[in-house]
Amino acid sequence: MSTKKAAALVVRTSDWSESSRIATIWTREFGRVRVLAKGARRLKSSFDVALDLLTVCSVVFIHKATSGLDLLTEARVEERFPKLLTDLPALYGGYYVAELLSELTQDMDPHPMLYDAALVTLRELGGLGPLTGQRVMAFELTLLAELGYSPALRHCAGCGTPTLPPLAFSAIAGGLVCDNCRVRQSDARPMKLELRDALDALRLDPTGWRVERPAPLRKELRQLLGQYVGVRLGRRPRVLPYLTD
Repeated sequence: MSTKKAAALVVRTSDWSESSRIATIWTREFGRVRVLAKGARRLKSSFDVALDLLTVCSVVFIHKATSGLDLLTEARVEERFPKLLTDLPALYGGYYVAELLSELTQDMDPHPMLYDAALVTLRELGGLGPLTGQRVMAFELTLLAELGYSPALRHCAGCGTPTLPPLAFSAIAGGLVCDNCRVRQSDARPMKLELRDALDALRLDPTGWRVERPAPLRKELRQLLGQYVGVRLGRRPRVLPYLTD
C-alpha cells in the first residue's frame, strides 16, 4: 500500500454503510480512483461537503496494490461550480460529464489533459442558452479523442479508404463507412455533409462550440453523438435523455 496525493473531481458517490460512503473520483494524476470514505456520512464528518458530486478537491488516499477500494483519508474542497445550480440544462450537462468520466474510463489510467478539459467545461457551463448542448458535445469529442475512440470522419472506419458523398455513418464501425463496408453495418445511416462538417468543427476547433448552429442540426448532432457514446459505453448513458440539443 502507498499514500497518494492528487487533485480530484467527484464524479459518483453511493452509501456504503450507516457511517461510510464510496466515491468515484477522477484525478489529474491517476485517472479514475474508487475510494472508501469511512465516517463520511456522520454529522461533522471531516469530509464535510467535499464528496458532493461535481466538487473539486485535493485528496489523500491509500492505494492498495490488489483490487478493491482505496481508502480516502483526506479531502479538502478546492472548487465548486455555482452556476450549475441556477441553470438546469447546464446541471444535467455537468452530470453527463461526470457519468462519462466515471463509466467510460479505466482505474488508474491518467489523462491530465482530459481532467483539465472537464474542469474548463464545468466552469463554462451555465448561462449559455442554446450553446449549452454544443459545449457538452465538444467535451464528449475531447474525451473520445483522448481515449482513442474519436469517430472517423474523413476516411472509412472499416477499410480506411477516403469517403465521398453520399456519406454514411456507423457508430458500431466507428465513424463514416464506404459503400462496401456500409452493407455490413446494420446501424449505418445517411449522413449529411453539413452534419459531418459541424461534428468535425466541434472536434478540431477549441472554440467551434461557440458558433450557434440551427436547432435541427443541433438535434442531429445530439442524436448521433448519443448513439456513438452508447456503443462505446455498452449501454445508453443515463443522463442522455435530459440533455439539451
